[in-house]
Amino acid sequence: MRERAFPGSSCRHHIAGPHSPLTPLAATDKALPWIAYIAHFIAAAFLTNGIPHFVNGVGGRRFRTPFAMPSSPTANVVWGWANILIAFLLFANIGPLYIGTPGDTIFVAAGMLVTGILLARIFGGDAN
Repeated sequence: MRERAFPGSSCRHHIAGPHSPLTPLAATDKALPWIAYIAHFIAAAFLTNGIPHFVNGVGGRRFRTPFAMPSSPTANVVWGWANILIAFLLFANIGPLYIGTPGDTIFVAAGMLVTGILLARIFGGDAN
């Protein structure tokens, strides 16, 4: 990371290097490999699945997990946390995530939308 002082200011700001996730994709002159887009789609699915489990568990509500229907709030916190951790690891380690670039934005948004619709249908069946 480089430092740069802005004119008329004594403040120094860090500038992202060429391999930082903060650097726009166009600045790196490299397209992400196709597998990174698939990994980011899957990571978005894990993130979307983890949120309702974690929120219900923290709220003290029983909610279904793959282990039982319904599971304890503690099991839901752990299951939600595990899903969020997997999402983070996929986002952080499989090709850098460049939010705002068309490819990553489309695949992450599609992963969240598809998973959200599937979960709404699955969890909606529990309410009936």
